[in-house]
Amino acid sequence: MVEVLQREKRIFLPEEFVIDSWEDLEPFFEDLKSRELNSISELEKWILDRSELDAVLEEDMAWRYIKMNIDTRDEELSKSFNFFVSEISPKIAPYLNDFNKKLVACAYLDNLDADKYFIYLRGVKSAIELFREENIPLQTELQTMSQKYGVLSAKMMVEVDGESITMQKAATYFKDTDREKREQVFRLMNVRRAEDTDELNTLYSDLIEKRQKVAINADFENFRDYMFSAMGRFDYTKDDCFDFHESIKNELVPITAQFSRERKEKLALDTLRPWDGDVDVTGQPPLKPFDGSRELIDKSVACLSKVNPYYGECIQIMDKMGHLDLDSKEGKAPGGFNYPLYEVGVPFIYMNSVGSFRDVITMIHEAGHAVHSFLSRDLEVTDFKSTPSEVAELASMSMELITMDYWDVFFPNEADLKRAKREHMEKILGILPWIAMVDKFQHWVYENPTHTVEERLEKWTSISDEFSGGITDWSGFDDVRAIAWQKQLHLYEVPFYYIEYGMAQLGAIAVWRNYKANPTKAVEQYMNALKLGYTKSMGEIYETAGVKFDFSAVYVKELADFVRGELADL
Repeated sequence: MVEVLQREKRIFLPEEFVIDSWEDLEPFFEDLKSRELNSISELEKWILDRSELDAVLEEDMAWRYIKMNIDTRDEELSKSFNFFVSEISPKIAPYLNDFNKKLVACAYLDNLDADKYFIYLRGVKSAIELFREENIPLQTELQTMSQKYGVLSAKMMVEVDGESITMQKAATYFKDTDREKREQVFRLMNVRRAEDTDELNTLYSDLIEKRQKVAINADFENFRDYMFSAMGRFDYTKDDCFDFHESIKNELVPITAQFSRERKEKLALDTLRPWDGDVDVTGQPPLKPFDGSRELIDKSVACLSKVNPYYGECIQIMDKMGHLDLDSKEGKAPGGFNYPLYEVGVPFIYMNSVGSFRDVITMIHEAGHAVHSFLSRDLEVTDFKSTPSEVAELASMSMELITMDYWDVFFPNEADLKRAKREHMEKILGILPWIAMVDKFQHWVYENPTHTVEERLEKWTSISDEFSGGITDWSGFDDVRAIAWQKQLHLYEVPFYYIEYGMAQLGAIAVWRNYKANPTKAVEQYMNALKLGYTKSMGEIYETAGVKFDFSAVYVKELADFVRGELADL
């Protein structure tokens, strides 16, 4: 019987403290700012008190964000989130900078455990270099503006067969064996998207302009360079990203193009159209792995538990605590995420499931993030638990692959199981060119911040030509293809957070390869890596997981060949 987990007893803040106003919070910030640090023990106590305050603030904002996304129609939920963004966050920022400077200037800094605090202090010093008072209102505006994307997307509904449905549910029709139905839904969805194309273009242009101001204020030439520092990308450079783009273009695009040629042949089509990419090539109807969120939860627990019982227990705890909201519904913002809750240490999984196989992957993916949260739950300092995306996504994408042998929970029929495995393996290779496209696009966008909307659309189309393989015929839909990037919420809400998926996907394939060779050892290495949180460099964390942090052409080819070998064995 799983138990509801409780947060640790607070030491610095009152047990029942609730954030209702800045006036209530300010004394705690003043305490940390003015407190004298006359010994190493006092410094360590100060770090822990600051960490507790960080956890309370992070968790409070997390719940506001989660609730707002679950129902974007509720104005009170939106107001609650925007209150934090506009009234609390801007007042916190100067204090955080003061704290960072106080820490670095402390006479006892060198007495801290260098190995334990190296990554943390590296981030603190970088934050001091980046901080600019004039950026506080800009960052507040950016946070508010970026949420408009979710609101616009949540309103997008289409009518199919007399029923008004979300775009997520509409997308399931692309697996329908009726080609005319697929085309009909494709056209309906893009007519609906076209209604907001101009507004989304304007929103993106406004975000770019404001982000560029933030970069200039911080003495950077462009927002890309600013974000590399802000995201703590200490372990690789923009040139490594460019190498990743080239590796994917040269090694992966020929493979994914061959997948498309085979699809075209098996479907006996003269031309492969945009609505032909997801339907089963043998003419089978869409896979139906579960019916409703209750069944999704139960089957996910069973599947995860077969790899390691602890993984299933994590989801059961979240379920019991009400930390799962999985169904797609009107008014709910698109997407899926695992949101860490640093004080209680039990995260929240949010998604838009409609009963598809893709939902199974999303659930298992987010479960990987959740297990990561649980495994790093007992780390002393909140910042130790806040892992970079390159590490976080290694946790989630590896979970997708190491559970694959237990998908019979969802697909008791062997033919369906093989079909699901084949589809996923093709997807994990197929997504890499898209990741490279989105990342290359972002580099260009922020290297050329004064570009026009027309230039932006032309650039996206040009990049698409590089990575598409040229098999799918987009005739008559050039305008649709030119705005395909608008579907990627990361561009609006979390700029430059996307290439991490590609880097982590390569790492996950390597974890899976290890698992196929020695399951017990691979799971042990995987868990040891996740327990580190962010107390080691990315390279060290990947090494602990038994894999390399590498995206060279040679490594990409090696891992792609492994996946192709697994495909051939099905």
